[in-house]
Amino acid sequence: MAVVVGHGFSGSTRRPSMRRVLEWFARDVAVIAFDFRGHGQSLGMSTVGDREIYDLDAAVRWARALGYMRVTTVGFSMGGAIAVRHAGVIGGVDAVVSVSAPASWYYRDTVPMRRLHWLVETPSGRLVSRVWRNTRVDRAGWGDVPLAPYEAAAMISPTPLLVVHGDADPFFPVSHADLLFAAAGEPKELWVRPGFGHAEGATDAALVRDVLGWVRSRLDPDGAQVPTPGAVGR
Repeated sequence: MAVVVGHGFSGSTRRPSMRRVLEWFARDVAVIAFDFRGHGQSLGMSTVGDREIYDLDAAVRWARALGYMRVTTVGFSMGGAIAVRHAGVIGGVDAVVSVSAPASWYYRDTVPMRRLHWLVETPSGRLVSRVWRNTRVDRAGWGDVPLAPYEAAAMISPTPLLVVHGDADPFFPVSHADLLFAAAGEPKELWVRPGFGHAEGATDAALVRDVLGWVRSRLDPDGAQVPTPGAVGR
């Protein structure tokens, strides 16, 4: 079994928070990780969740080419939205885990998200993003608004979907997780973790262990125990 991991906006596989997450996954399972276009060591320009589904698909296909029969995508924040959209639009994975993902576009009701929109939508913001976070954003923006994550979630079934969110997330309230979960068909599960913040920066080894337990329980129900995470299921 392999896990393909996608980082959040302005992240990369070289960020300390993501490196820790990858190391925790790698203790128990094969891991494939990469930088989305316009991020870190990758070329191109970020489309902030639109064409990145093809980046993720390339990683999934690479895992299959390496011989892994079971492939799960795990995405954080923007990466979570991409994982959901990839599973709904392209497919080809055995399970999907979305952590701290937005359910819809253009959300501006928190201070961090208003800052993020400034980074993405203004020339000065894109300059700061490029210099400060080594993230290159496509100034052309979206031609057509991409399918929203919650709309893609409705297309994932029968692939298992796990939605993970924190009740202390400063970017997106739990209502985003609720919307993703409500839109998805079975099999699906929602974990709301008390005190959990946002994405890879808030993730610890316990969450990684719980996520892997959930994946195994869905892909090998006769040989894995269902995890009992410190979370509220809905």
